[in-house]
Amino acid sequence: MLKKDKVFISGYAKLPGGITASELYSVIAVTMVVCRESGKITEVDCTLATDTARNFVNQLLVGKNIMDLEELSEDISDNYYGAAKKALLSALKQCHEKIKLISNNMLDEIS
Repeated sequence: MLKKDKVFISGYAKLPGGITASELYSVIAVTMVVCRESGKITEVDCTLATDTARNFVNQLLVGKNIMDLEELSEDISDNYYGAAKKALLSALKQCHEKIKLISNNMLDEIS
């Protein structure tokens, strides 16, 4: 079977209590479509409670490279001031780890 150029990955992290998103979900999910070879993020979604928050995260991440976790983390840290910031960063780190495993053909470890 021929592997596709794009892969779907996801990361999850526990949300802090007392925020709207934690009333809907116990964890934040960050999902993205990433170019397998380049690491470029082409689509992003997350389980934040408002369209504004989801759209803002999308604008921060789409077009960036998932392999550059430091830059992505700085973008989130410098621009996102919602209560779910730490959970968002943790879920993003999981996405980064998964794409590294995919790049190294270690698919069995993430299934």
